[in-house]
Amino acid sequence: MQTLFIIAGVAIGVAVIVFMSALLEGLQGNFVRRVLTASPHIQLLPPKETVRVLHPTDTAPDAALHADRLQAPLQRLKSIDQWQAVLAQLRAMPDVRDASPIVSGSTLILRGSTSRSLSVQGVENESYERIVNLSEKIVQGRSRLGATDVLIGTELAADLGVSVGDKLNISAATGASNTFQIAGILDLGNKGANQRAGYLALHSAQSLLGYPGGVTSIEVTVRDVYAAERIAQRITARTGVQADSWIKTNAQFFSAVQSQQTANTAIRFFVGLSVAFGIASVLVVSVVQRSKEIGILRAMGISRAQIMRVFLIQGGVLGLGGAALGSLIGAVALQLWLHYVRNADGTPMFVVSLTPSLILSALGLASLTGLLAALAPALRAARLDPVVAIRG
Repeated sequence: MQTLFIIAGVAIGVAVIVFMSALLEGLQGNFVRRVLTASPHIQLLPPKETVRVLHPTDTAPDAALHADRLQAPLQRLKSIDQWQAVLAQLRAMPDVRDASPIVSGSTLILRGSTSRSLSVQGVENESYERIVNLSEKIVQGRSRLGATDVLIGTELAADLGVSVGDKLNISAATGASNTFQIAGILDLGNKGANQRAGYLALHSAQSLLGYPGGVTSIEVTVRDVYAAERIAQRITARTGVQADSWIKTNAQFFSAVQSQQTANTAIRFFVGLSVAFGIASVLVVSVVQRSKEIGILRAMGISRAQIMRVFLIQGGVLGLGGAALGSLIGAVALQLWLHYVRNADGTPMFVVSLTPSLILSALGLASLTGLLAALAPALRAARLDPVVAIRG
């Protein structure tokens, strides 16, 4: 009966660990995917203009301390120097998955008496699809970017009263303008982005925005999204180009993700601690109840190491058996949660998967916890004096 109770206790603890770990990992992955679904992991930008000295002939030692002798420069958009070589370096790095050149700028759409601002991004369609999958966001038309094609958001299309196949006149601040045909309408998952975002072919945007042969940024995805800041620093050191990771630009969100990871670790620790105390308490009672049997075994020639192994094996088996049952309970609980907790349209709230690594880690952690919990009772059993134990 004691064995059944302790296995049940271990099983409940492991089920909580498995269920909560899978749920929190799925929730965290869903948050990260939502943040990165329409943005790169790392963005390379040209260096900013430096502060200029208005009176370079002033040789006074404290000349740089006077604000009236300094002028903050206008931060103008400019192309990344030798961006083709930088792009080749990026694609050769093992931590980098994909990289794509971008030309961006503000433009104005004129349609009849209506005008709307449009934040244009000129992209190489094939490489940019591996950064942001525009094909998945198409609600009308298709993700095609020829020389005269444009993709716009759903809100902007509704405001202008246009659909696929209609033409738009787009003007830039440089005075250049061109007529583009709507090839597709996108839903970027954000109302603001759907009102102002537009995509052109790279060469078309370079010509319209006044960057012949240049790019204003290079967008990068990496294999490990949580190592993006470290990789960004390495890119800056290697190329000399400013690299901003999503961790740096979304500092508050990343802090929330780390807090969630800390909460998950704390849950595992305290549940594991309660399991350890449960196993240890049962084995201590077992040592007290079986002290005579232990004394007889010792009198028959059983060594202290063998007595210790009996209780260590018992603790490990209790942990492993409870973990196997708990993993099964956790898997069933996850399936029930996925079945009953859904969005209004019937789709799952987010993807939750029970990975083999989570099951193996739960089995290993519970077995190790059982061994460690059995250590103190095993030492006590091994130290029992045979004569005293038999006399009770």
